[in-house]
Amino acid sequence: MILTGPHIQQQVESGSIVIEPFDPHLINPNSYDFRLGNTLMVYEDHILDSKKINPTKIITLTDEGYTLQPDTLYLGHTQEVIGSETYVPIIRGKSSTGRVGLFVHITADLIDIGSIGQVTLMLHAVQPLTVYPGMRIGQVTFWKTLGDIQLYQGKYQGSVGPMSSQVYKDFVAS
Repeated sequence: MILTGPHIQQQVESGSIVIEPFDPHLINPNSYDFRLGNTLMVYEDHILDSKKINPTKIITLTDEGYTLQPDTLYLGHTQEVIGSETYVPIIRGKSSTGRVGLFVHITADLIDIGSIGQVTLMLHAVQPLTVYPGMRIGQVTFWKTLGDIQLYQGKYQGSVGPMSSQVYKDFVAS
């Protein structure tokens, strides 16, 4: 069951949902608009290795914006800290950003229950597109669970800024 916008606001006010900073003007009928943070991360190598730490570089966004290029994965982050120990957040790109060819996430739209932090966004532009810190880039919905809750204890808990892949931790040393 998806929460309505007014219920999202009630749950933020009660502490069951974390959205910091929270702006009631960003509430929609059944979602909350999140904004792009001020940091992007890109991988330095063209070929990535899932068994290794891949080197990255940081791009700091300014008010002049930054133009994303096609065929490059940019890791961004939400301006807001988002999460809940009661509901499951799911992120989506706004239709407005999709209409200018920006993918906000590639596959990871589900935020595990109990994960609280700035959400890493996997940005991909289909053509050159200038983005700005603080722009409304996506929406988060909150879903009610069924069954016993086991809170997220994973490798991305408490994220601040964009987090590069830690898939290499999934490989067992042999």
